[in-house]
Amino acid sequence: MATWTTKKLKELTTKIGSGATPRGGKDSYHKEGTPLIRSLNIYDLSFSYDGLSFIDESQAKQLDNVTVEKDDVLLNITGASVCRCTSVPDNLVPSRVNQHVAIIRADRKNLLGKYLKYVLVSSAYKRELYGLARTGATREALTKIDIENFEIKLPDIEAQSLIASVLSAYDDLIENNEKRIKALEEMAQLLYTEWFVKFKFPGHEKVKMVDSGTEYGSIPEGWEVKRFYDVVNNFDSKRKPISSMKRQKIQGKYPYYGAAKIIDYINDYIFDGRYLLVAEDGSVITPDGKPMLQFVDEKFWVSNHAHIVQGKLLSTEILYLRLCRFNIKSLITGSAQPKITKDNLSRIVFIVPGEDVKNAFGAIVSHCFDEIFNLQKQDQNLSKTRDLLIPQLVTGKRIFK
Repeated sequence: MATWTTKKLKELTTKIGSGATPRGGKDSYHKEGTPLIRSLNIYDLSFSYDGLSFIDESQAKQLDNVTVEKDDVLLNITGASVCRCTSVPDNLVPSRVNQHVAIIRADRKNLLGKYLKYVLVSSAYKRELYGLARTGATREALTKIDIENFEIKLPDIEAQSLIASVLSAYDDLIENNEKRIKALEEMAQLLYTEWFVKFKFPGHEKVKMVDSGTEYGSIPEGWEVKRFYDVVNNFDSKRKPISSMKRQKIQGKYPYYGAAKIIDYINDYIFDGRYLLVAEDGSVITPDGKPMLQFVDEKFWVSNHAHIVQGKLLSTEILYLRLCRFNIKSLITGSAQPKITKDNLSRIVFIVPGEDVKNAFGAIVSHCFDEIFNLQKQDQNLSKTRDLLIPQLVTGKRIFK
């Protein structure tokens, strides 16, 4: 039976430290070079490549003391995302971190980084970290001293390795599903480009091109150009925001969507089926200028921070594929609180093909998205099972002999 001890992280690590933002801030970032990991890239047990920044050789040299190594644990230490934690992806070694992210490097003799990340995301330890972060004078923050003196319970290296391997098996399955989801979506996007941008759909050689009189220029004869609300059914009137205080009293299994993501789970739902959510205010734009979209197929509730639509003259899949490539910058109003109004959405135009082409395309991409949603549900189930196991394994409630 494994022997468990309680120790402070400073007794189990060779490095705890955060970096800095290069002089010039965002304007000093590059399209390639050494990756600079920021808090927006760090999620619990996952890494987001959206908005990943790069710095040049001289900037990286100035941050040599926060070079990320294999199996390092990354912990957000300031702001709204404080305490989010994951390990660095192998393909980002070496990289650097800014001042909002701490590197925690296990000594590997007494502590494994792969075990530590599961400890820091487990519910009990997460609550302790939040408690430390909320003692700051001006904002939520974890100090180096907080992290160094943070105590964890751990078994011997052999047991840590076993626990980490059990939990990593779930993460590996989730990662493989994510790769399949990405490949399926890329395939759908490529097909959309061929058929609706290059107009190389089956039988295109026999179709005459005519001037549309719009930004699309020449389009196949018989096709039309329509405005956003000509091709969608809008359900904004059915949205019902629920305060966070009230949501705490009605916790359940149904996702509650905000502008850009699921922000809670409650015991009731408004919608059931395949819908497209377009962020209305707050986080409305991706780093590459596209609208913030959530394509969902389930029972769910939605706040009043996202427009909710389904396809009418076009399938919801085509709406999604078109909006994924649309630059939304010119339609955003408000400086302090970015917003995409219903009126501005109406300025977006869509090509509506003939029924034969629309049906043929729909048959292909609907199969792609059926598989995507199936894989996403698998991931949800895998995540739930893993998350139930984590606190049992890292606290010794479930013992390995």
